Amino acid sequence: MKVLELKAEKREKDAVGNFLKDSKQLRREGRVPCVIYGGGENISFSVEAKELKALVYTPNSFIVEFTIDGQTEKAVLREIQFHPVKEEILHIDFYRVMPGKPIAIDIPVKLEGIAEGVKQGGKLSLSRRKLRVLALEENLPDELKIDVSALELGKSIFVNDIHIDGLQILTPGTTAVCAVRMTRAARGAAAATAAATAKKK
Repeated sequence: MKVLELKAEKREKDAVGNFLKDSKQLRREGRVPCVIYGGGENISFSVEAKELKALVYTPNSFIVEFTIDGQTEKAVLREIQFHPVKEEILHIDFYRVMPGKPIAIDIPVKLEGIAEGVKQGGKLSLSRRKLRVLALEENLPDELKIDVSALELGKSIFVNDIHIDGLQILTPGTTAVCAVRMTRAARGAAAATAAATAKKK
């Protein structure tokens, strides 16, 4: 899986444990307050808002690598809080990546091949752009490749139909990932075929 490196600054505290800069002040300075948790102590830090565009506004998924006070931390994005009105990131939670421990992360779906149903006039539609998986870091792919070549008209591929070595898919098995829908043209062709068959009989 791709690794995205981001510059981070640890949030300093005063003698009684309060942050020297509160969240509002950080945002005024163009920074986003963040926290890493899981597998050790929680670390509060901030990242420049513009640096986060490559992580947030993309269909891709990443392992994020931070250098905080000379220490490297790997993590995955867990939750983003947005401003209710403005398109502004208020806070991000990251979950620490630990060596030898599986990671839960959403990975994009990529459909490959030309479906049989499309050749018959149907339309291929993608219902889930990402699926949540659980795997060790070294087994995480950049995308989940799904071959749709054998998918027939009116049929769907469900999570239960997908099997990838080294991955456990956490998205419910009954979730439809993609389907070939019947179009008007396909309905017309099917009706014409049915009518021609009936005449021959």
